Amino acid sequence: MTLLEIFPSLRSGMPSPRVDTTVWPCETHYDELGRITLGGVALADLADQYGTPAYVLDETEIRRRCRAYRKHFPEGEIVYAAKALLTKAVAGWIAEEGLSLDVCSGGELAVALAAGVDPARIVLHGSGKPFAELEAAVAAGVGRIVIDSLTEITLLSALVSRRQQVLLRLSPGIDVHGHPAVKTGVADQKFGFPLGSAQTAEAIERVLRQPALELVGFHCHLGSQIHDPDFYGEAVRRLVAEMARVRAEYGTVLTQLDLGGGHAVAYRSGDAELNLYELADIVEDALDAACARNRFPRPRITLEPGRAIVARAGVTLYRVMTVKRIEGGRTFVIVDGGMNDNPRVALYGARYDAVVANRHPTGPFMTATVAGRYCEAGDILAPDVRLPAGLRPGEILAVPCTGAYHHSLASTYNGVGRPPLIAVREGHTRPLVRRETPADLLSRDLG
Repeated sequence: MTLLEIFPSLRSGMPSPRVDTTVWPCETHYDELGRITLGGVALADLADQYGTPAYVLDETEIRRRCRAYRKHFPEGEIVYAAKALLTKAVAGWIAEEGLSLDVCSGGELAVALAAGVDPARIVLHGSGKPFAELEAAVAAGVGRIVIDSLTEITLLSALVSRRQQVLLRLSPGIDVHGHPAVKTGVADQKFGFPLGSAQTAEAIERVLRQPALELVGFHCHLGSQIHDPDFYGEAVRRLVAEMARVRAEYGTVLTQLDLGGGHAVAYRSGDAELNLYELADIVEDALDAACARNRFPRPRITLEPGRAIVARAGVTLYRVMTVKRIEGGRTFVIVDGGMNDNPRVALYGARYDAVVANRHPTGPFMTATVAGRYCEAGDILAPDVRLPAGLRPGEILAVPCTGAYHHSLASTYNGVGRPPLIAVREGHTRPLVRRETPADLLSRDLG
């Protein structure tokens, strides 16, 4: 028992502990019992009510981030990249905040339509779109389709019965120096057409020859976790020059320039993140300069944030199963989740923090590695984090900034069902996705 538990009145004279809102939702606080609360709800109570592991999502934080993008880009279009996190409720929030929606599969399209999103505000992406998914998108009346290959031009030409707006995805040859798995703006990768190549010229000419396809602009995506806004300014300069070339050669004025997403967020305190004010300033200056240099009318800018909208809104809860202190080695805190619900550590070497959520620790700390329950040596959630030395089995750990690419990438490895997704707002909770059960897994096994 701690001194604070013996004398609760001592709490009133102590400074209130704080959380870092660069990695936690803005409405994250400690309550009078020293527990972390999100959206007015104690995380420990959520763990008891819904079990662990569990994804928790702050609806207010998502809406706040949507409004920030609209504020900084009032004349642009903000298209939420649904691959980061998509449920019917999330799609509804995004649409209510005035954002469009980017989907990259038939499944994501189905969720967006089920949520009531206006098809005209849906953009279809993907580097290998199956014929059936293109057919479904055309039938639904999606607003734009991003063409990623010459094959898609042929397929779409055979499918569309009314004029379909399309964007052509180009690789502008900009190396953002990130992880090889997320460098998508360079020429030697699978997406789009390299800027200035013969394939690009052929794609433009073939689309313009199709009366049912309306080429409205270019699309690019430079990579992920980009914190230097200058890369986007350079993309504007290169792509506006290509738009001017199309006008000069074909007499067609393209009106839309989609700069994709990839905006960096901070996963741990001190991590670099993209500043929206600086991004807006640099994009505006680059547009002015490029359009003046090429005597080209200003295209409408589109941005596709996904991670930057939902990452900070999410927190994952785990229950401590055991603490293993290896003689001459590390201390492992093993929890009831792991790489099934967060594969990003194994895939990209992502780094996360972890804190005790059910109490505010006041004693000594230890350096520990939070590891998962699965049968892989690489099943690590957070290496070398600072946790209470007296951490016990049964306590609740919270890992912040897990709203993006966690629910989306979750698997059922070892036959363990995926976690539930719980929304919080103003003291209320709402399950958005229930926990996956063994019965769910067996329902697909035909025996």
